[in-house]
Amino acid sequence: MAFSTSLVSSLIIFISLLFTFSEAKHFLVGGKPNAWMIPSSQSDTLNAWAEKNRFQIGDSLVWNFDGEKDSVLQVTKMGYDSCNTTDPIVAYKGGNVTVELERSGSFLFISGQGEHCKKGEKLHVVVMSEKKKGGGISPAPSSTESGGLAKPPASGSSRLAVLKSGFGFPVGFLMAFVGMVL
Repeated sequence: MAFSTSLVSSLIIFISLLFTFSEAKHFLVGGKPNAWMIPSSQSDTLNAWAEKNRFQIGDSLVWNFDGEKDSVLQVTKMGYDSCNTTDPIVAYKGGNVTVELERSGSFLFISGQGEHCKKGEKLHVVVMSEKKKGGGISPAPSSTESGGLAKPPASGSSRLAVLKSGFGFPVGFLMAFVGMVL
């Protein structure tokens, strides 16, 4: 009886370990509410903020701004460079916007107010590549892919963590554990 109780307890502990957590982060753009605005200086740009953060697939960008005065446009590199507001990939309006970063590479955003964009209200985010199957991380996109606008992100950020559960142990490990217990 003690053996079966021990086996059941061990299996419950092991199964609970199967549910490892990976973090998807929600990044408040600029690290504070209402940061979607014309920067006060060259060192206070949203790109400077983005360079200090490490973005990964599944993370989200969160904007808080006055939706009656501005919007966020996701654009191509050409649209980003020229502040072209007429042909965005996606237009986000309303003041509270969340955009999930669903792939690696560059994401380019500009203000829906063309003059604001020309004064620096724009954001370039580089999302890190997925982990390789061997456990390493694929290299970040090259500077030519990302338009050379942002350096690879550094660690440390203002963020809210949201946990997503997933299976983290291979089946072989499970089989080995069961074999040891039996």
